[in-house]
Amino acid sequence: MTSPAITARGLRKSYGDQTVLDGIDLTVPEGTVFALLGPNGAGKTTAVKILSTLVTADAGDLRVAGHDIATAAQAVRAAIGVTGQFSAVDGLITGEENMLLMADLHHLPRAEGRRVAAELLARFDLTDAAKKPASTYSGGMKRRLDIAMTLVGSPRIIFLDEPTTGLDPRARHGMWQIIRELVTGGVTVFLTTQYLEEADQLADRIAVLNDGRIAAEGTADELKRQIPGGHVRLRFSDPVAYGKAADALPGTTRDDDALALRMASDGSQRELRAILGRLDTAGIEADELTVHTPDLDDVFFALTGDTTDAAKETAR
Repeated sequence: MTSPAITARGLRKSYGDQTVLDGIDLTVPEGTVFALLGPNGAGKTTAVKILSTLVTADAGDLRVAGHDIATAAQAVRAAIGVTGQFSAVDGLITGEENMLLMADLHHLPRAEGRRVAAELLARFDLTDAAKKPASTYSGGMKRRLDIAMTLVGSPRIIFLDEPTTGLDPRARHGMWQIIRELVTGGVTVFLTTQYLEEADQLADRIAVLNDGRIAAEGTADELKRQIPGGHVRLRFSDPVAYGKAADALPGTTRDDDALALRMASDGSQRELRAILGRLDTAGIEADELTVHTPDLDDVFFALTGDTTDAAKETAR
């Protein structure tokens, strides 16, 4: 069994009287996407800065790529890449020149640096724009160049701090595909995001950070099952069948106008079989069955305790 790509035990960080990270524990397996969710100011970026050696923790046992951050920071830096919230692209030079600059910073021989730059520019569909100033690039192109620059050193672990903020839906979906391809290639991705759909689409595991602590952690499905509100809705066209179904399924909520029944359910196969079994026993067939399970929006608002319209808009 391989060692985790990232582990944190008791990670703490304060700035003055403000505790930003209050003893959090994280484990990120190799070759996976780990998403850290949380409202603005929750400490997501601080966690990334600490795990990428940019900021020193106040306390905690922290290991990245098998190295202790406190004693082997240089080895950690050699194994990781970081793409922050704000682009590191220099708009005054071309995309190719940005790439070659990164190759120089990684001490690659000139010929190898040019080869790596050309391969990455092609991989990220930037070859045609390579000779143009990066200031002329769209937001999505700059983000692709940002990640291409991060990959010059062939990192095993990449920290992506809100990589799709400000991108239009098409560019965001393009970035998702890039992240999936990175993981298929064996890279571990530590992702922070405010877009709940993004975490749902990409992450193997998700942690929700709130008030400096991990409020919950698990797969998207595991987190959704923790939140009440799941239900099954049965609709009938025959009023007689509707009435019989209501008798056969005690505890349901009736909607007599729509001839529909609603009952609490986690949406599991076992529960659905039980519901349909009762209807079969009574000789009743529903015209329509729909299952609603809580989504990550429900999880986020339940765990962070903020259901204001502003918070909902931020999290989308």
